[in-house]
Amino acid sequence: MIEVAHLTKRYGAQLAVDDVSFTCEPGTVTGFLGPNGAGKSTTMRMICGLTPPTGGHATVAGRPYRRLPNPGREVGLLLDASAQHPGRTGRETLALAAQLLGVPESRVGDLLALVDLPASAARKRVGAYSLGMRQRLGLAQALLGEPRALILDEPANGLDPEGIFWMRGLLRDFADRGGTVLLSSHLLREVEAVADRLVMIGNGRILAQGAKDELLAGAGTRVRALDPGALHRALAAAGLAHTPAGGGALLVDADAEAVGRAAAAAGLVLLELGSRGAHGLEEMFLSLTTTPEGTAR
Repeated sequence: MIEVAHLTKRYGAQLAVDDVSFTCEPGTVTGFLGPNGAGKSTTMRMICGLTPPTGGHATVAGRPYRRLPNPGREVGLLLDASAQHPGRTGRETLALAAQLLGVPESRVGDLLALVDLPASAARKRVGAYSLGMRQRLGLAQALLGEPRALILDEPANGLDPEGIFWMRGLLRDFADRGGTVLLSSHLLREVEAVADRLVMIGNGRILAQGAKDELLAGAGTRVRALDPGALHRALAAAGLAHTPAGGGALLVDADAEAVGRAAAAAGLVLLELGSRGAHGLEEMFLSLTTTPEGTAR
């Protein structure tokens, strides 16, 4: 369980995080979304005790991070994949962390296998790693202490599509086994694919939060017809509110069945009909973060 209550952070006259509150429950992945400079990383650093808050507090497993007796056994962190000693090998990095956490060194090999870093890569110095390899090593280190929670800031940076798909499965499996995941990412489609809950932040303030399905439930239907003008007239005649969506498509404030019936009654040939789906999160994100309140400084 991760609980954030009224976290606030000022840097002189700049209010970087403004009264942020949310909860991440066991068994869930929470996507933490916002434009650059919105306050995501600062919030995560306050949760982890790396940045002292001006106001409010955060707890992990019921305690402030700094009061956890062995933090790595409760929460795994990956806040900056580049913050690893470049002179150590991947295996040495994990072996040292295992000693500090008090876990068997046998877990080092298990975690290297889990994150798909082969023996040849484990023998290399971290300074020679690509960003994707550093991310995999960072995930291994976060999981080393068998924590109940993960806090990850942009963990997909540097991963190829196969790696992103792999990471999605790893995080989903962790949550399905009762773990808690707080995931910050700019890859909206990937967050939508794995997250149960969403927290959107802009200019240091929470703009929206809740269960993903509930937030996107009002996304409506996306439809495109061979004759766009006739489709517009058919929807208007049926009393279905709609707006342009680009590419000749319309977004309709109704379910797919109602839209389909209106099009069928007008004898229209449809080229596309369905939930906003993959477009939903992206469009909601843009609509919230491009307003004066949500635009990043």
